[in-house]
Amino acid sequence: MDWDNARIFLAIYRKGTLRAAAAALDIDQATVGRRLNALEKSLGARLFLRTPSGYLATPAGELAVTAAELMEHAALQFQREMQGIDNRLSGIVRVATSDTIASHSVLGAMQRLHVMHPEIRVVLSTSTEISNLTRREADLAVRSLKPTSPDLISRHLTRRSMGLYATPAYLAERGMPVQGNGMQDHDIIVYQGTVAPRHMEKLCLESIANARVALEVNSGMVMLDAARRGMGVAELPCHMADGDPRLTRVWPERVDHYDIWLVMHSDLSRSARVRAAADAIIATFAEE
Repeated sequence: MDWDNARIFLAIYRKGTLRAAAAALDIDQATVGRRLNALEKSLGARLFLRTPSGYLATPAGELAVTAAELMEHAALQFQREMQGIDNRLSGIVRVATSDTIASHSVLGAMQRLHVMHPEIRVVLSTSTEISNLTRREADLAVRSLKPTSPDLISRHLTRRSMGLYATPAYLAERGMPVQGNGMQDHDIIVYQGTVAPRHMEKLCLESIANARVALEVNSGMVMLDAARRGMGVAELPCHMADGDPRLTRVWPERVDHYDIWLVMHSDLSRSARVRAAADAIIATFAEE
């Protein structure tokens, strides 16, 4: 199995369909199918079961995953090392973050970067999912979770405060929540459990055992908009909500915190364009 075939095999294994694998690899779906058939023929083994719901790995396919991932690791290691010695202040830098951090901080950093180095092209991805920097899903990530991998370099950017907010109209109708009663008689807006598991139990250190969940979201900007529409009480970053005339702070003395980290793979720390993007992000957060 060569690397070209291995990457196609892994894409099908991870995505589950030829169409999704082709989209991930940015190649034609028919090409993916042909390459898979050729790979199975060369190995003399069926790697996937074709089912109505997608492609499921056979026992032989599961065994092949380990070997293919070792090839992937070596190929990505080579790619990172080559990029790491690239001194050009041009080319693509991939940055991953959440929509709220992008809107309130990272976009300003990318504007700063563009003014200083206009030949650097930024590909900015916003999601609540954690990008895999080892697999080059991004060169840089700005996120609220400190990585544990020894291959990743992290730098603390800032600590931000969070509080509870609702519209004046909502509070006039429902009253101010009473601390200690589990948000009884109140509607709340929370993150989906896969995004922020703690939201399934507490908001701003307060139990939500007696609350009614009106909306679960996977986007901070959607949560902000839902709170502005009066759908319920939401835990929001104070720097976003305090100056918003459409929102009123609930329990101003009750504050929670989260940290923001800049993360990159150690192999990319020597790349001039990645370093320039990182410096722009660091400088922007330092000015806030």
